[in-house]
Amino acid sequence: MEERSKCGKVGLAAAKADVHRNTATKYLKAGRLPSEIAVPRTWRTRKDPFEEHWEAEILPRLVDAPELEALMLLELLIERHPGHYELAHLRTLQRRIREWRAQYGPPKEIFFAQEHRPGEAMQTDFTWATELGITIAGEPFPHMLCHPVLPYSNWEWATICHSESIMALRKGVQAAVFRLGKVPQWHQTDNSTGATHRPSAEETAEGERRKFNADYEALMRHLGMKPRTIEIAKKNQNGDVEALNGALKRRLAQHLAMRGSRDFDSVYEYEKWLECVLEKANRLREARLKEELAVMAELRVSALPEYREYRDVTVSSWSTIRVLKNSYSVPSRLIGEPVMVRAYDDRLSVFYMGKHQMDVERLLGENKHRINYRHVIWWLVRKPGAFPRYRYREEMFPTVTFRKAYDRLCEQLTESSADLNYLRILHLAASTMENEVELALQVFLEQGQRPMFDDVKALVAPEKPSVPALTPLAPDLTTYDKLLACGGEA
Repeated sequence: MEERSKCGKVGLAAAKADVHRNTATKYLKAGRLPSEIAVPRTWRTRKDPFEEHWEAEILPRLVDAPELEALMLLELLIERHPGHYELAHLRTLQRRIREWRAQYGPPKEIFFAQEHRPGEAMQTDFTWATELGITIAGEPFPHMLCHPVLPYSNWEWATICHSESIMALRKGVQAAVFRLGKVPQWHQTDNSTGATHRPSAEETAEGERRKFNADYEALMRHLGMKPRTIEIAKKNQNGDVEALNGALKRRLAQHLAMRGSRDFDSVYEYEKWLECVLEKANRLREARLKEELAVMAELRVSALPEYREYRDVTVSSWSTIRVLKNSYSVPSRLIGEPVMVRAYDDRLSVFYMGKHQMDVERLLGENKHRINYRHVIWWLVRKPGAFPRYRYREEMFPTVTFRKAYDRLCEQLTESSADLNYLRILHLAASTMENEVELALQVFLEQGQRPMFDDVKALVAPEKPSVPALTPLAPDLTTYDKLLACGGEA
C-alpha cells in the first residue's frame, strides 16, 4: 500500500514488496492488512486419531491419575489396539492432554515474584563446571564452582572446588565477603551436606527439618551472618543463584571461545583467569552494588583457615593413615608415629613435629584408598612374596604401560620370577625417573620382547664410562721465579 501510494502502479509496488501481483491486488481491493483479513480456524484439517478411544480409555485414566504422561498412555493404546496407533501419534496426544489439563486438570503451583532488599542476603550454591571442558596442562579437569551471589545487585563470585564440603563452602563464602569487605544479614544455601545434616529418627518423627552443621553455624557466627536454608526439593527458593549458575557458565564459555583455548598451564592460572572474568562482569553491577554496600555490616574479623585439622593420626604398619573414612599412604619412616593432617577441599597436607611431609589429592566418598608406590616399593621389593595378595596391589601399576609389562612377564615367566622382575622395575622407576622407565617398557612391548629388569635398567641407566687413570700434574714453579726476577730488574 505504501509503495502504491508512491508510484501509483500495482505491478511495481508488488515487486518492491516482494509479493505476487494478484496477492497485492487482493489486499489493495480489501483495504486491510493480511492480519486483519485472517479469521481463526475452527475446523480440523485431519481426523483426530484418538477420537475413538479418548472418552472410553484415555480420559478416565487422566481423571484418576492426572500425572500420567502421554507416552505411557500411548504405549498402553499401542498394546491394546495393534496397528491402530504408533509413536508418530505422540505429539498429537501430548497436545490433547495439555489442552485437557489446562481446562479440567488440577491447579498448578503458583510462584510469587519476590522483591529483593539491598544487602539483606547472600545466596550460595554449587554448580558443576566440568561441561566447560577445561584442561590443565592437557589433562581433563573435572571440578565445581562455589558460587555466592547478592540477589539485589546480582554481584557474584566463584571459587574452584571439588565437592560440596564445608571446606569448599568456607572457602567460597569467605572469598566473596572478604572481597566485598562487608556482610549481609542472612546467608542462604540449599540443603547440601556442607551446611546441613539429616535429623535423627526421633527428630524426623517429630517433623524436624534438616539441621545446620556445627561447623557451618560457627562460620556464620564468625562472619556475622544468620544462616537460613530452602525447603527440600524447592530449588525455586534459591532461584536467583540457580539462574545465575547458568548465566555464569555461559559467560565463561564465551570468554573461553574468545581466548581460543580451554587449556591452562596450572590451576593457579585458571583461577586468575576466572577472577578476571568475574571482575569484568561485576563492573556492570556497581550502581546497585553501592546500594547494598551502604546498608551491609562491616567485616571486622580475619579469615578462618580453609582446612580442618586432625591431630594424632597414627601411621599404621601398612604405612597408611585413615582420614575422613579413606586411606592414604605415607613414607614408611613415619610408621608408628602420630602425624597431623590438614584436610582442604582438594588435598591433604601431612605434618610431623610441625614440619610438612607431603601433600596428596583428597579422595571424595568413603572407603577408598590412594597408595603411592614410592612409599612401599622399597620394602615390597625385599618381600616379593607379599605382592600377589597385597591388598593395594592394583595401585602398584602407575600407568597402563606398567600393567602391560607385568602381564607380558607373567605370560613368559613363573609367577614368582615375574613378580620379582616387575618389582625391581618399579623400584627402578621410584629411584630414577618414572617416565624414562615407562618409555623403556614401551620399547620392549612394541618390539614384542620380554621386559626383564636387567635389560630395562641397561636402557634407562646405562653404565657410566670409567674414568681413565691420569698422571698427576707436577707444576714447574721456576717459570714464575724467572718472571718475578725480570719484574724486579725493571
